Formats: sequence, structure tokens, C-alpha cells
Amino acid sequence: MSTNDEPFVSVVTPFYNTAEYLAECIESVLAQSHSNFEYILVDNQSNDGSTEIAEHFAGRDGRIRYVRTPRFFTQIENYNFTLEQSSARSRYVKMVQADDWIFPQCLSEMVAAGVRHPSAAIVSSYLLTQEGQLWGVGLPPGINPTFLSGRETARLHLQTPIFLFGSPTTVMYRADVVREHKPFFEDGRYHPDTETNYKLLRDHDFVFVHQVLSFMRQQPGSITYRARNMNPDALDRMIVTKLFGPVFLSAEEYSACWEQASAWFYSELGKHWLRAGLPVRKTGFWERQRKGLGDVDESIEFTRFANGLSSALLKTVASPVIKALRIRKHLAESG
Repeated sequence: MSTNDEPFVSVVTPFYNTAEYLAECIESVLAQSHSNFEYILVDNQSNDGSTEIAEHFAGRDGRIRYVRTPRFFTQIENYNFTLEQSSARSRYVKMVQADDWIFPQCLSEMVAAGVRHPSAAIVSSYLLTQEGQLWGVGLPPGINPTFLSGRETARLHLQTPIFLFGSPTTVMYRADVVREHKPFFEDGRYHPDTETNYKLLRDHDFVFVHQVLSFMRQQPGSITYRARNMNPDALDRMIVTKLFGPVFLSAEEYSACWEQASAWFYSELGKHWLRAGLPVRKTGFWERQRKGLGDVDESIEFTRFANGLSSALLKTVASPVIKALRIRKHLAESG
């Protein structure tokens, strides 16, 4: 495929004070096997040397456009501003967060999947984290890429542990869909990218590439890193179940899904209380839970929390006993 035949992609990287990782991110985009793209670097008033790094690369490669925000934005404001800088002629938009990077075949594989399935607004793939975890596992890899209707994708997310969206670096969007939704991400939400994806699935489809195409680094100061001890997954499950369960599930399915999400959520609350005790109040943990639930008109139920705490306590007490019994059984069998 020649360059003129390749669909045009707007690759965007919003950044703020990420000098330590920015060059690696930029170099990974410039190393793509897909060559027909623009690369927009949006500087959110950095003061740590990131600006000079971005300007250096922009001066060397004509595909790069450097933009500085008119004022300091919140992260989500900056993401929306960055998406709005993409070219009107782009067919796809790919965000690469400044502390992440993408593999050389990322654009080519994602674009090919999108072209093969033009009704898909979201293209995703496996994500590798700095801890060596692989996100996105769960779909049978027999058909590559795997096409799912929007409804199938949402139902799969709601009813199973499979999470196919990863982070903003993991997915690629059809550009016309990005242009239609402004702002693309809703500021102030718990996980605005996840909620945006669910909204898109109401009218559009999804395709998944069974390859590792992106790398995510969780650096101190990032939203993901700061939230790691804030019960993020269980709280997110409660929020998306409340918001989108009634949209994609039957009443009976929604009831079962809500009960499962609630049981997990309160079990995690109990575990956090036992691990941290009263000092957990100082971390903003409970404020985070109340705010997340409050966004969907829910609140922490004391009875359910007490049950979750009791369950966690019983497991904590029982764990050493069970281990001792297993060791005793093993010694008896081997001796």
C-alpha cells in the first residue's frame, strides 16, 4: 500500500511536564510502519523541559505540529482541546499519552482493522503495562481482528471481567465520531474515557486486534497512579453498571449485574478498611467512593459495608488456618 492509499491518521499527544518520557513517546510514533499521518503535540503550559523536547522534534519532522494551550487546562480539558486540533481530513484519531508509547505496527494494524470493519468507531488491542500485565485478554483469538457490534461489546463488558478498552493510548477512534462529540470526554467523571466508549457503543461497533500494540506507564502524579489505592476497578464497575446496564441489558440481567457489582464493591471496601484501618480516612479514600457513587445517584449502604467488612474479616482469620490444614494434609500424604 502506498502512502497515498493509506488512510490519513491524526496522532495526538497532550502533555504536561513529562520530560522524562516524552522523547520515547514521540520516537515511537515516528517509527510507525504506517506513514500517512500527522502528529500533534499539545503542550499544557509545561515548565520542566518538555516544551524544548517537543519543539526540537517538531523542527526536525514536518509531520509534527507543536501547539501550546492558551492557559493551563485540567487533564480532561487538555485531552478535549488536543482532539480538536486534529485535521478535518483525518479518517482516524489516535491518542498516545505522553508517558506511554506504541509499537511500530500499531497504526498499520489498527487502521487495517478499521478499514475492514468501517462501522466500528473504536479499535482496540492488547495493552502491556510496565508491571508486565497484559490488558484486554478474554476474547477468543481465533478471528483476528475480532468484530463485535456495539451492543455485544457493552454486554460483554458489563457481564464479564473482560475489559477491552485499556487506556486512552490503547484505542483508536474513527475521526468523524470524534468530531461529532464535543466535548469528547466529559470532565469531572470518574473514568471519562470508559464512559465515552460506552456512549459510542450505543450507535457504533467495535473491533479488537489480537496483538500487543501499546505500552502504558503509570508514573507518580498521573490520574491512574494516584487512584491505584482508591478501589478504582470496583467503583468503576458500579458506575458503568448503573449508567449503562439499563441501556444494554434486560431488567433481569441488569438486576443480576448490579448485585454482582455491589457485592464486589463492598467486599473491596471491607478489604481496604482492614488493610488501612482508620488512617484510610486521611487518603481521601471515602470521599472518592462517595463522589463516584454520588455521580450516579447512589450512596454507601452501611449494612452492605458491614457485611463486606465481616466477609473480609472472616477470610483474613480463616486464611492462616486453611493454609495450615493444607500443609498438614500435604505432609501426611508425602510422609
